[in-house]
Amino acid sequence: MFGLEWAEVLSTVAILACCGLVGGFLAGLLGIGGGIVFVPVFYFVFTSVFGVSPDVAMMLATGTSLACMIPTSITAAVAQYHRGNTDMNVIKTWAPGMILGVLIGSLISSFYGGEWLAILFGVVMLLNSINTFFRAKAKPMFDHLPGKFGQRIIGFCIACFSVMLGVGGGTLTVPILNACSEEPHRSVGTSSAVSLFVCIPGAIMLFTTGTTPENAPFLTIGYVSLLAVICVVPVSIFMAPRGVTLGKKVSPSTLKRIFAVALFIVSIRMLISGLS
Repeated sequence: MFGLEWAEVLSTVAILACCGLVGGFLAGLLGIGGGIVFVPVFYFVFTSVFGVSPDVAMMLATGTSLACMIPTSITAAVAQYHRGNTDMNVIKTWAPGMILGVLIGSLISSFYGGEWLAILFGVVMLLNSINTFFRAKAKPMFDHLPGKFGQRIIGFCIACFSVMLGVGGGTLTVPILNACSEEPHRSVGTSSAVSLFVCIPGAIMLFTTGTTPENAPFLTIGYVSLLAVICVVPVSIFMAPRGVTLGKKVSPSTLKRIFAVALFIVSIRMLISGLS
């Protein structure tokens, strides 16, 4: 089936389902969209199970991750909004910059993407995790966010890098909002909404503009593996609200440290993959 033995099919489905469970839970708990889990797991599955070359595997992991995050991010964002954790003023101000950032990031990924994205992913997330962990109880660096123009630059950079890395934007949004005196739970809630601006147009761009690689897994269109999406999405949707519920019960400093540890583990894994 799909060119694999039945044992390989079952183990691959199990890995992808577990990926959806963890990714969906973290999406609700930390507002990160699940991409920090999806990208490295997809990269591993595409290279180790399906024998896809590393350059192509990273592109497929990026596009598939963005597609999987659409329903997960919607579920998490709605749950966070109903709990009053979403700063809609930030979303409205950042929106123009994020839309432009998604378009440019998608084009860069489509034409110049490859294994170097794995290294970039690892470096950005590693620095992010170290900063967040050791500054979990530190005072914010700034009293408030910059003006509208500055915020739109921030939104552009977050969206552009997030699409290129296949993450939802929360991995960059949460630390930035925390540094600008936003309350941690509100930072998480707002980042869930930011993920929607990143993953929906980003996935559409990589789905429609990318040429399906010759050695891509069965049911792949553009840079999106529908096979992985089918295995991951149902369980991630189920787990996202549970992560939101638990997040309400966790202290802000603990929430930051959980976020940092998750980032650190994933970043090291991607750096090892990219450099090797």
